[in-house]
Amino acid sequence: MLVPDLSRHAKSASPSLHSPQDRLSETEGLAEAIDLTVARGMIVPLALPKPATLFGSGKVEELGQIVTDENIELVIIDHTVSPVQQRNLEMAWKAKVLDRTGLILEIFGRRARTREGRLQVELAHLTYQKGRLVRAWTHLERQRGGRGFLGGPGEAQIELDRRMLQERIDAIRKDLTGVVRTRELHRAGRRKVPYPVVAIVGYTNAGKSTLFNRLTGAGVLAQDQVFATLDPTMREVKLKSGRRIILSDTVGFISDLPTMLVAAFRATLEEVIEADLVLHVRDIAHAETDAQAKDVENVLGGLGIDIVPADNHILEVWNKVDLLSPVTREEATHSARWEERHPALVSATSGEGMGALLDAIDARLGKSDEILDLSVPAIEGRLINWLHENTDVMDTAAGDDGSMIRFRVRVASEKKQRLLGQLGKAGVRAPISDAL
Repeated sequence: MLVPDLSRHAKSASPSLHSPQDRLSETEGLAEAIDLTVARGMIVPLALPKPATLFGSGKVEELGQIVTDENIELVIIDHTVSPVQQRNLEMAWKAKVLDRTGLILEIFGRRARTREGRLQVELAHLTYQKGRLVRAWTHLERQRGGRGFLGGPGEAQIELDRRMLQERIDAIRKDLTGVVRTRELHRAGRRKVPYPVVAIVGYTNAGKSTLFNRLTGAGVLAQDQVFATLDPTMREVKLKSGRRIILSDTVGFISDLPTMLVAAFRATLEEVIEADLVLHVRDIAHAETDAQAKDVENVLGGLGIDIVPADNHILEVWNKVDLLSPVTREEATHSARWEERHPALVSATSGEGMGALLDAIDARLGKSDEILDLSVPAIEGRLINWLHENTDVMDTAAGDDGSMIRFRVRVASEKKQRLLGQLGKAGVRAPISDAL
């Protein structure tokens, strides 16, 4: 496990938001996610990347000796490795070399469960492989003869392989077009309900799926490992106001997420783009929580989602407060009071703060809610039941003779017309509205 440290070469790239040690720990977690045994992890100073081998010749030899002595079969480099560099390092070390993109692709390949997820992973894999065909042949003069549409006499084998990969890529994209069309029909159906969509996003392993399970009672896979969730999962949740929402759990983000994977899983992230509210779950107990938050915001910004605090489209959820020391927790509580986004402090594991979080979600979605005063005949049991099921009943009082019941309710804007329809059926006159 090698983590190149380019901090001494600031001109070569933008400085990383994460420390080399944190990147090493994260990469080890990525490897363990696909059941690899990490024999050794190293931070390797790198003043200037070499075009042929990434590392200098002396360092390549030194690392090669370690690979030989410890019988290491796979070397993972937490850095972009070009096809030429990968081929040269594999020849020098007599071991397979995998860069950060390749490692993440391997994880995605194991975790995708739905047909769409598997197609997206295969598309990303093939796109990645197509650019690395130089690894397949040490000499490009190899030719393939014969006839047929796969290539005539004189066509180089590498060009044939590239053409076959492209044909498969085109076929997958065609299949995905149909899948995306089906998903859009489902989304259009949800718009007609209409229930607001609340999407959960966050750095991988921040506790998104645990929070999702806590709020919905669902059994979504929630493990202490990266990318435990790849395929979007959606459940209905009823809030105290009577508002029903669709809660969506999405793939976790990560620093330097390969561009091809952002594009490949845009289908998952489309739920975020169209969400009425985004819950940004942060592991507030992690030493690099601010850097992780910045990575997530960069991805959201790239999707065109406004991350300006005053926009109120994003609600930060500071998770894992149960892991904080008393002093750190007090500091986090104090900071939350002054944060422009007014984050919710919770523990998805213990359930602490869930009520306050649901109230915060309700308040964000309820800016256009109305408070209505109603007089309902006591015999209208169906209407009374509907009010309790679909609105936030704030107060009730029986009339003098008991024949009428006065209700003061908060109703979501999307349910106002349905309420008026229910009242019309019961012969109840139009309500008096109070602006919130």
